[in-house]
Amino acid sequence: MSKLKTYLKHPFSFILLILIGICTFITVASVLFIICYILINGIPNLTPSLFSLKYNSENVSMLPSIINTVSITFLTLLIAVPVGIFSAVYLVEYAKKGSKFVKVIRVTTETLAGIPSIVFGLFGFLAFVIALSWGYSLIAGVLTLVLMVLPTIIRTTEEALLAVPDTYREGSFGLGAGKLRTIFKIILPSAVPGILSGVILAIGRIVGESAALIFTAGTVANTATGLMSSARTLSVHLYCLLTEGLYTKEAYATAVVLLLLVVGINALSNFVAKKIAKV
Repeated sequence: MSKLKTYLKHPFSFILLILIGICTFITVASVLFIICYILINGIPNLTPSLFSLKYNSENVSMLPSIINTVSITFLTLLIAVPVGIFSAVYLVEYAKKGSKFVKVIRVTTETLAGIPSIVFGLFGFLAFVIALSWGYSLIAGVLTLVLMVLPTIIRTTEEALLAVPDTYREGSFGLGAGKLRTIFKIILPSAVPGILSGVILAIGRIVGESAALIFTAGTVANTATGLMSSARTLSVHLYCLLTEGLYTKEAYATAVVLLLLVVGINALSNFVAKKIAKV
């Protein structure tokens, strides 16, 4: 009651409080509605045939697409995370303060982070599929996704490194540690929670991406047998089922699995982040 009386004494603050409450309610209600809608329509259509080892027009199996999704996610992170982290380390720890070069890189990464995925897909199609003659392949999709998530990883890692107090660096230097040792033993461990936040965002974008992968990795419904094999991820599989118009029920079931996969990966990433932060 005391807080309410305080807000009533300041009408503008009270109006803002109401607007924030309304926006929060709309956001939560929208998310819950979407989740419930997917679960209600998808769970009854989950059948064992959807998890067959091989895809055909009768079982419309999503298992090959799940395997492809995990493979593409792992390979993309294997390339993007080290490159993104080391790039951010250079920008924060080695680049000259106030450098125009650093400012250009920051503006560029922020711009790239906001570019629609279809643009990355068209670039990947022209560069990897056509110019390099790789065709629709797993490696073409992976490199396209690397270009997509790198700006996010670089910016989040950079902000995490900047949040580490300078006293940590000064204390390490004062004890005789070198630059490289300070970075790997003091700064990066302190910035791990922020870095993992960027990685989690990248994972979400990779798993949910479809537009860029249709133009690069292709839409073959079988499990990829190599880097040059064409393969569809779970999100592309969902798109293909809906566009064909013959497997609407199976598409709802695929949406449930995709939702659970994203939630599971994010939960696992958060768990790992907390464990690392405690260490």
